[in-house]
Amino acid sequence: MSILGTRIKKLREHEGIQQIDFAKKIGVSNVVLSRYESGERKPDYDVLQKIADFFGVTTDYLLGRTEHHTTIEAKAGEDKSLSKIATEFPDIDLMFRDMESLTAEEMKEVYDYIKFKKNQKGN
Repeated sequence: MSILGTRIKKLREHEGIQQIDFAKKIGVSNVVLSRYESGERKPDYDVLQKIADFFGVTTDYLLGRTEHHTTIEAKAGEDKSLSKIATEFPDIDLMFRDMESLTAEEMKEVYDYIKFKKNQKGN
């Protein structure tokens, strides 16, 4: 089974959705979805995006390119301050992806700079 297939199946089962019902939701047959989950077939981009949107994950997560499965938008829905940031700075997800390559010490430097800028504004 491929990473993609494993993740689709795991997400579907976690949500308690039957294969046939999920297949209908994303516009494919049950047989096709079964082949995605077994790794025999890969979805085209549009179907991959539907799957990611349905579960609130990124296509990168589904494809195994990252272990971070939640999108900024999903997190933003949980926190109004994140929602404001995501609205005012639509490329925030790119910034977070770039930050993944930083060391813990470099991340602390970024955080210290953010605190410094916040203190400059008096917030």
